[in-house]
Amino acid sequence: MYLLGYDIGTSSVKASLVDALTGECIASASAPYSEAPIKSLQPGWAEQPPHSWWEYIKDVTLLLNKKSGINPADIKAIGLSYQMHGLVCIDKNRNVLRDAIIWCDSRGVPYGEKASKDVGEGKCLDHLLNLPGNFTATKLAWVKDHEPGIFERIYKVMLPADYIAMLMTGDICTTPGGLSEYMLWDFKENSPARFLIDYFGYNQDIFPDVCHCFSEQGKLSAGAAKILGLAPGIPVTYKAGDQPNNAVSLNVFNPGEIASTAGTSGVVYGIKSNIICDPQSRVNCFAHVNHTNENPRIGIMTCINGTGILNAWLRKNIVSKGVSYPMMNDLASEVNVGSEGISILPFGNGSERIIRNRQICCSMLGIDFNRHDQRHIIRAAQEGIVFSFMYGIEIMKNAGMSVDNIHAGNANMFLSPVFRETLANVTGAAIKLFDTDGAAGAARAAGIGAGIYADNKEAFASLTQIREIEPDLKAYDATNEAYTLWKSRLLQQLQ
Repeated sequence: MYLLGYDIGTSSVKASLVDALTGECIASASAPYSEAPIKSLQPGWAEQPPHSWWEYIKDVTLLLNKKSGINPADIKAIGLSYQMHGLVCIDKNRNVLRDAIIWCDSRGVPYGEKASKDVGEGKCLDHLLNLPGNFTATKLAWVKDHEPGIFERIYKVMLPADYIAMLMTGDICTTPGGLSEYMLWDFKENSPARFLIDYFGYNQDIFPDVCHCFSEQGKLSAGAAKILGLAPGIPVTYKAGDQPNNAVSLNVFNPGEIASTAGTSGVVYGIKSNIICDPQSRVNCFAHVNHTNENPRIGIMTCINGTGILNAWLRKNIVSKGVSYPMMNDLASEVNVGSEGISILPFGNGSERIIRNRQICCSMLGIDFNRHDQRHIIRAAQEGIVFSFMYGIEIMKNAGMSVDNIHAGNANMFLSPVFRETLANVTGAAIKLFDTDGAAGAARAAGIGAGIYADNKEAFASLTQIREIEPDLKAYDATNEAYTLWKSRLLQQLQ
């Protein structure tokens, strides 16, 4: 008996097949081979064609079938994780009307700012736990304003996994967590935020029906099964955005538990049971996967858009040809803490929530042509990403979140000793690394939704910690001195 999980990311789609009895991941695959492109037709724009995600789904499923050699009829449930906040628009024939406007696109910012003023910041924070900002609802407002012909033809709007699930099953639905990503879940009314839907002039019928995150959300159709080489009738029993799902993958379900990820974007995500928010809405609050009105589980999140994408940009444009990511990590470790005075502000991937949705682009400060080389830039980039995490964590702490332990997958930027040691030293938190990823987490979570597991404890019983990084007291002063310099340079940029 097996469980199949997909993680529809910005740079790739990953799939994992998990043995439901042992919890072991028996096979995994990803596509495309190189990083999936992002279209940026104007500064601050970011789009991807939704059909490309489906093509990657097909590719990874066929690879997984070949690698595992199992009987597809033995797969009992499918789970989907996805890049948050993406906007997919389809017509009544279920054809995509335009490329998806994805999470790091900034064009919704002015619509969110205007909505905050018109509706009232107090009401938005009270009901949504955030200001409307640059989320899916405001991306749709841009379409309504600039592409009225497309807007008039919209039958449904969907998040990336809602779209993929539709192609798999024929059914269209979303979750409370999904609508909270739109910024359209009313936590006070425990329902879609009608007041904001009405403000933007949307017909509520264009939004999918709402179902629980852990529930049957359609069954694999015969046509989709044939395309994917799977058995028809497999239920889709779990959907969650990539950051809540990353927390799920690390068995983070309860108040006080914290998860982090550092892929294309970077996140620190903690769980609270009380309704809290930052008065300036610089950190995000969403309905976690197990949130209910009776037992609130609020994911409070700081997100940095320019994380792994900065590392990838350096490798492509700055670092010597042929240098791999592991080699970059080695080069970074040759430089002392603080990168000999270089600070990199990693804000070059759209507007950033922690700086009030401003788009200040990436800055490299303090470079001395006679002292510094690529090693210093690589280290400064990794430190700059960590320091942007810390800037957001300070806001989270002010909102009542304690940060003592950070759970993370042993992947992406957490493979770098410099990155994880800097994070431990600047936060004072132990970094606990686990051998898991979003696709395997989605597979196990699908087992909860299908009733194969009684709860998360049973689903993640096999999750094992592989490493723990404690703060290094010897590096504490130097790390925090570098952070103080970095923060002062950021505040100068924000003046």
